Amino acid sequence: MEFKQRLMANIFSLYSDLKDKKYNHGVYKQFKINDPKPRDIHKATVRDRLLHHAIYRILYPFFDRKFIPDSYSCRLKKGQHKAIRKFQEYYSQVSKNKTKIVWVLKCDIRKCFASVDQATLFQILKKSIKDVELLLLLRNIIKSFSSTNIGKGLPLGNLTSQLLINIYLNELDQFVKHKLKIKHYIRYADDFVFMSRGKDELENILPKIKEFLYEKLKLELHPNKVFIKTFSSGVDFLGWIHFPYHRVLRTSTKWRMFRKLEEDQKEAVVFSYWGMLRHGNGFKLAQKVKILYDSKHDKPKNTYNQTK
Repeated sequence: MEFKQRLMANIFSLYSDLKDKKYNHGVYKQFKINDPKPRDIHKATVRDRLLHHAIYRILYPFFDRKFIPDSYSCRLKKGQHKAIRKFQEYYSQVSKNKTKIVWVLKCDIRKCFASVDQATLFQILKKSIKDVELLLLLRNIIKSFSSTNIGKGLPLGNLTSQLLINIYLNELDQFVKHKLKIKHYIRYADDFVFMSRGKDELENILPKIKEFLYEKLKLELHPNKVFIKTFSSGVDFLGWIHFPYHRVLRTSTKWRMFRKLEEDQKEAVVFSYWGMLRHGNGFKLAQKVKILYDSKHDKPKNTYNQTK
């Protein structure tokens, strides 16, 4: 509201600083959230966020063309639900329509945003961007933040960070596709999975992935979130436990949903959860949500069965 009161003056001030090469990124306001685990959010000033959006609008279409089709996080016409559908589609392909055993390698990068090496990220950007002024501006934004280690990290909260992390991890995607020649691979942010009918193949892939991440991107896999198991035993991916013929909501996701509903039972919130539960075997959970809602409100006009 304060920025808007002097909107044009503020915009022309930003324009002038950019034109005269005097722009410096401001400080961040830090706060914590718990969704589902504790995270440190760093919010930039309105002035800086205006610039973030301008940069994103120009760079996103350019870099999006370079990304592999099976990268699903923070991209237009992608997202979590499409990643889950592709996960099921790949299972059907590898299992020959659920007639063969399928092994899954699931990986997670430890503290991904906080561990990004800023110098490495800048070198990756230089391979695709030749405009010197734009590179200097991007370095200004990247260097405006550091985690506990100097020269490390991207702020959770910047729109530019969503694009930059995809540019950074696209190096991994390209390695997987063009060097390892892996077909059945999906990445959503810092979570990624491989499928194969052979456990040995996945066991051979894992050390190569670890080496590439450490040597090329200065990243490490989370030791407690890497596993190789059969699809039929249940694979935890993107909030759901996936089985050959159904998927169920992850227990932690389920209890977080009910905690939030205890705090906020607005109709929009309830219907958003009903919508989520439709993407798996969640009919019984949806009925529990309805009972919880009805116990504290008048019966809603549209029941879950009607929206189904």
